[in-house]
Amino acid sequence: MLNSKSILITGGTGSFGKQFIKTILERFPQVKKIIIFSRDELKQFELRQKYPAKDFPQLRFFIGDVRDQNRMIQACEGVDVIIHAAAIKQVDTAEYNPTECIRTNVDGAENVIHAALQCGVKDVVALSTDKACAPINLYGATKLTSDKLFTAANNIKGSKNIRFSVVRYGNVMGSRGSVIPFFLKKRSEGVLPITHEDMTRFNISLQDGVNMVMYALEHHLGGEIFIPKIPSYKILDIAKAVAPECETKVVGIRPGEKLHEEMITDTDSLNTIDLGKYYVILPSVSFNYTEEEYLTHHKAEKVPFGFKYNSGTNTEWETIESLRELIKQHVDPGFSVDL
Repeated sequence: MLNSKSILITGGTGSFGKQFIKTILERFPQVKKIIIFSRDELKQFELRQKYPAKDFPQLRFFIGDVRDQNRMIQACEGVDVIIHAAAIKQVDTAEYNPTECIRTNVDGAENVIHAALQCGVKDVVALSTDKACAPINLYGATKLTSDKLFTAANNIKGSKNIRFSVVRYGNVMGSRGSVIPFFLKKRSEGVLPITHEDMTRFNISLQDGVNMVMYALEHHLGGEIFIPKIPSYKILDIAKAVAPECETKVVGIRPGEKLHEEMITDTDSLNTIDLGKYYVILPSVSFNYTEEEYLTHHKAEKVPFGFKYNSGTNTEWETIESLRELIKQHVDPGFSVDL
Protein backbone atom coordinates (compact mmCIF):
# COMPACT_ATOMS: atom_id res chain seq x y z
CA MET A 1 0.00 0.00 0.00
CA LEU A 2 2.77 2.47 0.90
CA ASN A 3 5.72 0.90 -0.90
CA SER A 4 7.16 3.32 -3.49
CA LYS A 5 5.11 6.16 -1.96
CA SER A 6 6.25 9.45 -0.43
CA ILE A 7 4.53 10.17 2.88
CA LEU A 8 4.37 13.42 4.84
CA ILE A 9 3.49 13.36 8.56
CA THR A 10 2.68 16.72 10.11
CA GLY A 11 3.43 16.74 13.82
CA GLY A 12 5.66 13.80 12.97
CA THR A 13 7.76 14.01 16.15
CA GLY A 14 4.76 13.43 18.46
CA SER A 15 3.67 10.13 20.03
CA PHE A 16 1.55 9.14 17.03
CA GLY A 17 4.12 10.23 14.46
CA LYS A 18 6.92 8.17 16.01
CA GLN A 19 4.76 5.05 16.18
CA PHE A 20 3.55 5.61 12.62
CA ILE A 21 7.12 5.93 11.34
CA LYS A 22 8.11 2.72 13.15
CA THR A 23 5.12 0.90 11.65
CA ILE A 24 5.78 2.08 8.10
CA LEU A 25 9.44 1.03 8.25
CA GLU A 26 8.43 -2.42 9.52
CA ARG A 27 5.54 -3.06 7.11
CA PHE A 28 6.65 -1.18 3.98
CA PRO A 29 10.43 -1.54 3.57
CA GLN A 30 10.21 -0.18 0.01
CA VAL A 31 8.63 3.12 1.05
CA LYS A 32 10.14 5.87 -1.09
CA LYS A 33 10.24 8.72 1.42
CA ILE A 34 8.92 9.64 4.88
CA ILE A 35 8.91 13.39 5.54
CA ILE A 36 8.74 14.25 9.24
CA PHE A 37 7.28 17.74 9.43
CA SER A 38 7.25 19.57 12.77
CA ARG A 39 8.36 22.81 14.41
CA ASP A 40 10.31 21.30 17.31
CA GLU A 41 13.98 21.03 16.33
CA LEU A 42 14.95 19.26 19.57
CA LYS A 43 12.47 16.44 18.97
CA GLN A 44 13.67 16.20 15.38
CA PHE A 45 17.27 16.00 16.59
CA GLU A 46 16.35 13.22 19.02
CA LEU A 47 14.51 11.30 16.30
CA ARG A 48 17.48 11.65 13.95
CA GLN A 49 19.63 9.95 16.59
CA LYS A 50 17.25 7.01 16.53
CA TYR A 51 17.10 6.93 12.73
CA PRO A 52 20.55 8.02 11.42
CA ALA A 53 20.65 9.03 7.75
CA LYS A 54 23.18 6.33 6.79
CA ASP A 55 20.76 3.60 7.91
CA PHE A 56 17.45 5.30 7.04
CA PRO A 57 18.02 7.35 3.86
CA GLN A 58 14.27 7.40 3.18
CA LEU A 59 13.63 9.68 6.16
CA ARG A 60 13.57 13.46 5.70
CA PHE A 61 13.33 15.95 8.55
CA PHE A 62 11.47 19.13 7.71
CA ILE A 63 11.32 22.01 10.19
CA GLY A 64 8.08 23.90 9.61
CA ASP A 65 4.73 24.97 10.99
CA VAL A 66 1.35 24.07 9.51
CA ARG A 67 0.42 27.74 10.00
CA ASP A 68 2.90 28.63 7.23
CA GLN A 69 1.20 27.87 3.93
CA ASN A 70 4.29 28.44 1.77
CA ARG A 71 6.37 26.06 3.88
CA MET A 72 3.53 23.54 3.78
CA ILE A 73 3.48 23.68 -0.02
CA GLN A 74 7.25 23.19 -0.15
CA ALA A 75 6.97 20.13 2.09
CA CYS A 76 4.20 18.60 -0.06
CA GLU A 77 6.07 18.66 -3.37
CA GLY A 78 6.17 15.11 -4.74
CA VAL A 79 4.17 13.71 -1.81
CA ASP A 80 1.59 10.96 -2.35
CA VAL A 81 0.12 10.67 1.18
CA ILE A 82 -0.35 13.16 4.02
CA ILE A 83 -1.07 12.15 7.61
CA HIS A 84 -2.07 15.30 9.47
CA ALA A 85 -1.30 14.87 13.17
CA ALA A 86 -0.12 18.37 14.10
CA ALA A 87 -2.35 20.14 16.62
CA ILE A 88 -2.51 22.07 19.85
CA LYS A 89 -4.12 19.40 22.03
CA GLN A 90 -4.16 20.51 25.67
CA VAL A 91 -7.66 21.61 26.68
CA ASP A 92 -6.57 24.16 29.28
CA THR A 93 -3.84 25.55 27.00
CA ALA A 94 -6.43 26.14 24.28
CA GLU A 95 -8.83 27.83 26.70
CA TYR A 96 -6.15 30.31 27.77
CA ASN A 97 -4.66 30.77 24.27
CA PRO A 98 -7.69 30.52 21.96
CA THR A 99 -6.27 32.41 18.99
CA GLU A 100 -3.12 30.27 18.94
CA CYS A 101 -5.21 27.11 19.01
CA ILE A 102 -7.35 28.36 16.11
CA ARG A 103 -4.31 29.30 14.05
CA THR A 104 -2.81 25.82 14.39
CA ASN A 105 -5.89 23.59 14.40
CA VAL A 106 -8.11 25.45 11.92
CA ASP A 107 -5.84 27.64 9.78
CA GLY A 108 -3.24 24.86 9.79
CA ALA A 109 -5.81 22.34 8.55
CA GLU A 110 -6.77 24.68 5.72
CA ASN A 111 -3.11 25.10 4.76
CA VAL A 112 -2.66 21.31 4.61
CA ILE A 113 -5.72 21.03 2.36
CA HIS A 114 -4.57 23.76 -0.05
CA ALA A 115 -1.05 22.34 -0.19
CA ALA A 116 -2.39 18.85 -0.91
CA LEU A 117 -4.63 20.14 -3.71
CA GLN A 118 -1.84 22.23 -5.23
CA CYS A 119 0.85 19.53 -5.10
CA GLY A 120 -1.03 16.53 -6.50
CA VAL A 121 -1.26 14.54 -3.26
CA LYS A 122 -3.48 11.45 -3.60
CA ASP A 123 -4.54 10.59 -0.02
CA VAL A 124 -4.96 12.74 3.10
CA VAL A 125 -5.99 11.39 6.51
CA ALA A 126 -6.36 13.84 9.39
CA LEU A 127 -6.33 12.83 13.06
CA SER A 128 -9.21 14.01 15.21
CA THR A 129 -10.39 13.48 18.80
CA ASP A 130 -13.46 12.44 20.73
CA LYS A 131 -13.55 16.03 21.99
CA ALA A 132 -14.64 17.12 18.49
CA CYS A 133 -17.98 15.42 19.09
CA ALA A 134 -20.50 17.87 20.64
CA PRO A 135 -17.59 20.05 21.79
CA ILE A 136 -17.76 22.06 25.00
CA ASN A 137 -14.18 23.38 24.89
CA LEU A 138 -12.21 25.34 22.32
CA TYR A 139 -9.88 22.46 21.49
CA GLY A 140 -12.86 20.27 20.60
CA ALA A 141 -14.48 23.08 18.62
CA THR A 142 -11.33 23.64 16.56
CA LYS A 143 -11.00 19.93 15.84
CA LEU A 144 -14.66 19.71 14.79
CA THR A 145 -14.00 22.64 12.44
CA SER A 146 -10.90 20.85 11.15
CA ASP A 147 -12.93 17.66 10.59
CA LYS A 148 -15.49 19.63 8.58
CA LEU A 149 -12.75 21.28 6.50
CA PHE A 150 -11.20 17.93 5.59
CA THR A 151 -14.46 16.15 4.78
CA ALA A 152 -15.72 19.13 2.74
CA ALA A 153 -12.40 19.34 0.85
CA ASN A 154 -13.59 16.42 -1.27
CA ASN A 155 -16.22 18.73 -2.76
CA ILE A 156 -13.66 21.27 -4.03
CA LYS A 157 -11.11 18.90 -5.54
CA GLY A 158 -12.56 19.22 -9.07
CA SER A 159 -10.93 16.68 -11.38
CA LYS A 160 -8.01 16.02 -9.03
CA ASN A 161 -7.51 12.41 -7.94
CA ILE A 162 -7.37 13.02 -4.19
CA ARG A 163 -9.29 11.74 -1.15
CA PHE A 164 -9.60 13.45 2.24
CA SER A 165 -10.79 11.58 5.33
CA VAL A 166 -10.59 11.77 9.14
CA VAL A 167 -9.98 9.32 11.97
CA ARG A 168 -11.46 10.14 15.39
CA TYR A 169 -10.57 8.24 18.54
CA GLY A 170 -10.37 8.61 22.32
CA ASN A 171 -7.58 8.81 24.87
CA VAL A 172 -4.37 7.12 23.73
CA MET A 173 -2.98 4.91 26.47
CA GLY A 174 0.36 6.20 27.71
CA SER A 175 0.57 9.24 25.44
CA ARG A 176 2.14 12.44 26.71
CA GLY A 177 -0.18 14.30 29.08
CA SER A 178 -2.54 11.35 29.56
CA VAL A 179 -3.72 10.08 32.93
CA ILE A 180 -1.74 6.84 33.26
CA PRO A 181 1.78 8.37 33.12
CA PHE A 182 0.47 11.09 35.45
CA PHE A 183 -0.75 8.53 38.00
CA LEU A 184 2.46 6.51 37.68
CA LYS A 185 4.39 9.63 38.57
CA LYS A 186 2.07 10.52 41.47
CA ARG A 187 1.95 7.07 43.06
CA SER A 188 5.14 7.77 45.05
CA GLU A 189 3.33 10.64 46.80
CA GLY A 190 0.62 8.34 48.18
CA VAL A 191 -2.31 10.39 46.85
CA LEU A 192 -3.84 10.39 43.35
CA PRO A 193 -5.88 13.46 42.35
CA ILE A 194 -9.22 12.45 40.78
CA THR A 195 -11.28 14.99 38.85
CA HIS A 196 -14.61 13.18 39.44
CA GLU A 197 -15.39 9.73 40.78
CA ASP A 198 -17.87 8.96 37.97
CA MET A 199 -15.62 10.10 35.11
CA THR A 200 -15.11 7.70 32.17
CA ARG A 201 -13.00 7.78 29.03
CA PHE A 202 -12.51 5.75 25.88
CA ASN A 203 -9.22 3.88 25.65
CA ILE A 204 -7.07 2.99 22.65
CA SER A 205 -3.45 1.94 22.29
CA LEU A 206 -1.08 3.95 20.15
CA GLN A 207 -0.60 1.02 17.77
CA ASP A 208 -4.36 0.58 17.35
CA GLY A 209 -4.56 4.27 16.46
CA VAL A 210 -1.87 3.76 13.83
CA ASN A 211 -3.63 0.65 12.51
CA MET A 212 -6.83 2.63 12.15
CA VAL A 213 -5.09 5.27 10.04
CA MET A 214 -3.66 2.49 7.87
CA TYR A 215 -7.17 1.07 7.47
CA ALA A 216 -8.55 4.47 6.49
CA LEU A 217 -5.79 4.96 3.91
CA GLU A 218 -6.53 1.62 2.32
CA HIS A 219 -10.34 1.80 2.33
CA HIS A 220 -11.55 5.40 2.28
CA LEU A 221 -13.53 6.88 -0.58
CA GLY A 222 -13.15 10.38 0.83
CA GLY A 223 -15.29 12.31 3.29
CA GLU A 224 -15.53 9.64 5.99
CA ILE A 225 -14.85 10.11 9.70
CA PHE A 226 -13.62 6.71 10.92
CA ILE A 227 -14.33 5.85 14.57
CA PRO A 228 -13.05 2.71 16.34
CA LYS A 229 -15.06 0.37 18.52
CA ILE A 230 -13.00 0.52 21.70
CA PRO A 231 -13.55 -0.07 25.43
CA SER A 232 -14.09 2.55 28.10
CA TYR A 233 -12.54 2.77 31.54
CA LYS A 234 -13.55 4.40 34.80
CA ILE A 235 -11.06 6.88 36.21
CA LEU A 236 -11.31 5.19 39.61
CA ASP A 237 -10.39 1.85 38.01
CA ILE A 238 -7.27 3.45 36.52
CA ALA A 239 -6.31 4.68 39.99
CA LYS A 240 -6.86 1.20 41.48
CA ALA A 241 -4.93 -0.44 38.64
CA VAL A 242 -1.93 1.88 38.96
CA ALA A 243 -1.71 2.33 42.72
CA PRO A 244 -4.19 0.38 44.86
CA GLU A 245 -2.24 1.45 47.95
CA CYS A 246 -2.81 5.16 47.30
CA GLU A 247 -5.59 7.38 48.55
CA THR A 248 -7.66 9.31 46.02
CA LYS A 249 -8.54 12.97 46.35
CA VAL A 250 -11.37 14.53 44.30
CA VAL A 251 -10.11 17.83 42.89
CA GLY A 252 -12.99 18.70 40.54
CA ILE A 253 -13.52 18.70 36.79
CA ARG A 254 -11.22 21.09 34.95
CA PRO A 255 -12.58 23.89 32.73
CA GLY A 256 -13.78 22.54 29.39
CA GLU A 257 -13.72 18.90 30.54
CA LYS A 258 -16.59 16.42 30.15
CA LEU A 259 -17.69 13.77 32.63
CA HIS A 260 -18.06 11.27 29.76
CA GLU A 261 -16.63 11.54 26.28
CA GLU A 262 -18.69 11.11 23.12
CA MET A 263 -17.69 10.04 19.65
CA ILE A 264 -21.07 9.75 17.96
CA THR A 265 -24.17 11.73 19.02
CA ASP A 266 -27.73 10.61 18.34
CA THR A 267 -27.89 13.32 15.64
CA ASP A 268 -24.71 11.95 14.04
CA SER A 269 -26.45 8.56 13.85
CA LEU A 270 -28.46 9.82 10.88
CA ASN A 271 -25.23 9.69 8.83
CA THR A 272 -23.42 6.84 10.59
CA ILE A 273 -22.71 3.38 9.19
CA ASP A 274 -21.32 0.27 10.88
CA LEU A 275 -18.32 -1.41 9.22
CA GLY A 276 -17.95 -4.13 11.85
CA LYS A 277 -14.63 -3.09 13.39
CA TYR A 278 -15.26 0.64 12.94
CA TYR A 279 -18.07 3.14 12.66
CA VAL A 280 -18.02 5.79 9.94
CA ILE A 281 -19.80 9.14 10.00
CA LEU A 282 -20.55 10.04 6.40
CA PRO A 283 -20.35 13.63 5.17
CA SER A 284 -23.62 15.52 5.47
CA VAL A 285 -22.96 17.06 2.05
CA SER A 286 -21.23 15.00 -0.63
CA PHE A 287 -21.12 15.62 -4.37
CA ASN A 288 -19.01 12.52 -5.02
CA TYR A 289 -20.82 9.52 -3.51
CA THR A 290 -24.29 8.65 -2.34
CA GLU A 291 -25.00 6.99 0.98
CA GLU A 292 -25.73 3.75 -0.88
CA GLU A 293 -22.33 3.89 -2.61
CA TYR A 294 -20.58 4.34 0.74
CA LEU A 295 -22.56 1.40 2.20
CA THR A 296 -21.69 -0.83 -0.76
CA HIS A 297 -18.01 0.13 -0.83
CA HIS A 298 -17.53 -0.49 2.91
CA LYS A 299 -19.87 -3.51 3.03
CA ALA A 300 -21.57 -1.68 5.89
CA GLU A 301 -24.98 -1.23 7.48
CA LYS A 302 -26.67 1.88 8.82
CA VAL A 303 -26.78 2.20 12.60
CA PRO A 304 -30.24 2.37 14.22
CA PHE A 305 -31.95 5.73 14.46
CA GLY A 306 -31.01 7.42 17.75
CA PHE A 307 -27.80 5.42 18.16
CA LYS A 308 -25.03 7.16 20.13
CA TYR A 309 -21.54 6.20 21.23
CA ASN A 310 -20.56 7.47 24.66
CA SER A 311 -17.82 6.38 27.08
CA GLY A 312 -20.32 6.29 29.95
CA THR A 313 -22.90 4.11 28.17
CA ASN A 314 -20.42 1.94 26.26
CA THR A 315 -21.03 -1.83 26.36
CA GLU A 316 -17.33 -2.73 26.46
CA TRP A 317 -15.21 -1.93 29.53
CA GLU A 318 -11.66 -2.37 30.74
CA THR A 319 -11.32 -4.01 34.14
CA ILE A 320 -8.69 -3.22 36.77
CA GLU A 321 -6.87 -6.42 35.79
CA SER A 322 -7.01 -5.72 32.05
CA LEU A 323 -5.79 -2.16 32.65
CA ARG A 324 -2.76 -3.49 34.52
CA GLU A 325 -1.91 -5.78 31.62
CA LEU A 326 -2.30 -2.91 29.14
CA ILE A 327 -0.10 -0.61 31.23
CA LYS A 328 2.62 -3.24 31.27
CA GLN A 329 2.24 -3.86 27.56
CA HIS A 330 1.93 -0.30 26.25
CA VAL A 331 3.24 2.10 28.91
CA ASP A 332 5.77 0.60 31.32
CA PRO A 333 7.15 -2.94 30.82
CA GLY A 334 8.47 -2.92 34.40
CA PHE A 335 5.12 -1.94 35.90
CA SER A 336 3.89 -3.98 38.89
CA VAL A 337 1.77 -3.53 42.01
CA ASP A 338 1.91 -5.13 45.43
CA LEU A 339 -1.40 -6.80 46.20
